[in-house]
Amino acid sequence: MLNWIWLGMLLGSVLLAGCTGRLEVLTARALELARVAVMEVALPLVGLLALWLGILRLAERAGLIRALAALLQPLMRRLFPDVPAGDPALGAMIMNMAANMLGLGNAATPLGLRAMQELARLNPNPGTASNAMCTFLAINTGSLQLIPVTAISVLAAHQAREPTAIVGTALVATFCSALTAVTAARLLERLPWFRIPTESSPQSRLKGAPIAAVEIPSAQGPVPELRPLTRWARGALTLLALFFLGLFLAHLWGGAGPISHAEHPWAVRGLRAVSLLSVPFLLAFFPLYAALRGVRVYEEFVRGARQGLRVAVRILPYLVAMLVAVGMFRAAGGVEWLTRILGPILAWLGFPPELLPLALVRPLSGSGALGVFTELVQTHGPDSLLARMAGTLYGSTETTFYVLAVYFGAVGVNRIRHALWAGMITDLVAMFTSVWLCRWMFT
Repeated sequence: MLNWIWLGMLLGSVLLAGCTGRLEVLTARALELARVAVMEVALPLVGLLALWLGILRLAERAGLIRALAALLQPLMRRLFPDVPAGDPALGAMIMNMAANMLGLGNAATPLGLRAMQELARLNPNPGTASNAMCTFLAINTGSLQLIPVTAISVLAAHQAREPTAIVGTALVATFCSALTAVTAARLLERLPWFRIPTESSPQSRLKGAPIAAVEIPSAQGPVPELRPLTRWARGALTLLALFFLGLFLAHLWGGAGPISHAEHPWAVRGLRAVSLLSVPFLLAFFPLYAALRGVRVYEEFVRGARQGLRVAVRILPYLVAMLVAVGMFRAAGGVEWLTRILGPILAWLGFPPELLPLALVRPLSGSGALGVFTELVQTHGPDSLLARMAGTLYGSTETTFYVLAVYFGAVGVNRIRHALWAGMITDLVAMFTSVWLCRWMFT
């Protein structure tokens, strides 16, 4: 479908520019954005991605992801009542959700595939998605995320004054989307046309779903032997936490910084304080905790940072394709055309028409949506309200169609039941929540 959307944007832009006399502007914009995609977007992203991939590598090696997964164990039993207690499927899903919360996409995908294989083993109806599978996919679509790393990196690459300002808005938006995902999955599974067929034989339960041959690499590699935390180590972590708590209270009660203006409500000051302090806290806490557990922090950071260049090179073609297509569409007057058609409805809903391309592409392609988001930042500025709305929207939604295709394809599920609808409802809630929340916080 993304092929047709991209082709439609190119052809529609050329036809529209021809009708409006903007062919010269369209050509200049297309050539300019092809250069911008490489020189001003991809290259700065290399260093920023290297930083975050290195920091998150330390979190993996220090066992923080596993500790976070342990905290979610009681919640998982309520979310997935059909999965037996202690089943390996629960552990795999917990690890996937924990990796998603930390923005660890390269580890979340193989862990998610492993979880789907374990759920397929428990599925009495091969080829049909179980309730647990649909709920798990919906949660992946609306996963709670602590730090929208990619969106922050794009804003920082464009010299935004406060690139982390969207952390608080994305956190609230993903909380709303996660709650929507669980609610939608639970309600939709009760509808008559989404119910699981009752005829399931014991043979089918033993047989399980046909699982494609998918090689799932280890997300962490061999787990190092971690040093136990001593009393002085716990004291050092406590002092660091108290230091940031003091900074948070200072900003919350108007003690320091421009984010603490008294005219803002305390909730707004609190969210902005979280946005300001969360990234410095993680940059200090992860390396310190890893060092106290005996991890060779410099070496492990470098190993994780090496992936930054590969990631940037991999997304470069998508950036060029989407930046050029969206830039041509805007240069041809496509946004104005959509605004005239959808303006009254969007104005009533409070949704900016400029965000429509991002909202349409995001469920289909993460790399494509990154290109659209980057073009919005280039056009409107990294500190504009529209850029912050786009960053929050990008950080709080997921590539729904990609997730469904990869995860269900890995276990041979053809009848996905209500998984797609639950994912799309979750995306819509996240998009509108992102816009309304940014409008409330940043205006």
